[in-house]
Amino acid sequence: MSSPSQTTTIRVGHSPDSDDAFMFYALTHDKIDTGGLKFVHQLEDIETLNNRALRGELEVSAVSIHAFAHLADRYALLSSGASMGERYGPKLVTREPRTLADLAGETIAIPGKLTSAYLALQLCLGKDVPVTVRPFDQILPAVAAGEVKAGLLIHEGQLYYGDRGLHQVLDLGQWWHEQTGLPLPLGGNVVRKDLGQELVLKVAALIKESIRYALAHREEALAYALTYARDLDPKLADRFVGMYVNERTVDYGPEGRAAVRLFLERAANMGSVPGPVDLQFVG
Repeated sequence: MSSPSQTTTIRVGHSPDSDDAFMFYALTHDKIDTGGLKFVHQLEDIETLNNRALRGELEVSAVSIHAFAHLADRYALLSSGASMGERYGPKLVTREPRTLADLAGETIAIPGKLTSAYLALQLCLGKDVPVTVRPFDQILPAVAAGEVKAGLLIHEGQLYYGDRGLHQVLDLGQWWHEQTGLPLPLGGNVVRKDLGQELVLKVAALIKESIRYALAHREEALAYALTYARDLDPKLADRFVGMYVNERTVDYGPEGRAAVRLFLERAANMGSVPGPVDLQFVG
């Protein structure tokens, strides 16, 4: 890494979802001492953030682990900020009860070709599974309306698709656990290496502190996160935040690190991502 940068403004990209809002609550509301750094939050859907990271636009960003395989030359993966599926994850759903065999050759709506959901789908069904890209929040309505045969749900839709009359065909987090015994790595936070080692480590420490603050002050952080829950029932929003912001988010831990390595190794062996990936867990 280069020498310490004089940059004092850090642009942080993350999705406008309850789990990310919860994670960054302390930084957003000046609950922790940032040592003079100014964090500017830029909220965009994960596929937009993936593409912005490909262009190196933001100093810090939430990205898909899939996308990180294309970013490792420019960004390092922070040891905190992980979204991991512990026997749960993106769900493949249909309007009518279907099996995977029923969907052979059918086009599946996905939330982006750089998402970990798509990469996990490829690992499960094959690199050439036919897909069409839709904004993540339009997939569930498209399946319900019969516009697409099947859709891959991320974010809160994983919890309420049944209330909309849809049926689960496959839970990729459960599938991955059955295959590997590990959690499914979905998202992480990255920091641009050219900030310099001193600033990179400072940013890493502050983001970890923000996550720890939210977990220690759950009620107030959750109240803020609910404003990003897209009209989700508060109990479901609480459950969703708990699924994706927990001790694994504070630090990947040995299992989490092993999961990321295996996920990207298998993807590289399949030819879906470049490899081997230079994995650096900073902080």
